[in-house]
Amino acid sequence: MDFTPLTGSCRCGRVRIGMSQPPVMTAACHCRGCQRMSSSAFSLTAMVPVQGFQVLAGDPVPGGLRGPELDHRFCPDCMSWIFTRIRGWDEMVNVRPVMFEDLRWAEPFLETMAAEKLPWVNLPVRRSYAGFPPEADFPDLLAQFAAERH
Repeated sequence: MDFTPLTGSCRCGRVRIGMSQPPVMTAACHCRGCQRMSSSAFSLTAMVPVQGFQVLAGDPVPGGLRGPELDHRFCPDCMSWIFTRIRGWDEMVNVRPVMFEDLRWAEPFLETMAAEKLPWVNLPVRRSYAGFPPEADFPDLLAQFAAERH
């Protein structure tokens, strides 16, 4: 699949974002934290190389979890959850795909925290993990995702 750079925004449009590189993975997270922050059964994530993600306008603020491991960013006006940085994983940004205008690419490849998923949720994912994937699985997951997207 050819990648075309994407632009998007929060709900009110004050924070605008861009993605100039394709995601290396898409996922749905079923953890209770994501359920609560998204007010839904799960949150969608696109893992994007940090150099391929830009805040084009506005100044996202911290929100959600503000601990030593996660840095959630929100629009300061409408409070839309836009992206997350995971401390110690500085080369990636986890972007909420629904912020972009074009969503044809956003289908989740895998699901995480499936042990916490609501019993009626059934997603068309290739891989499912009761928790988070072990670090040792990531090279294979990234290769599979890339092979399916090209």
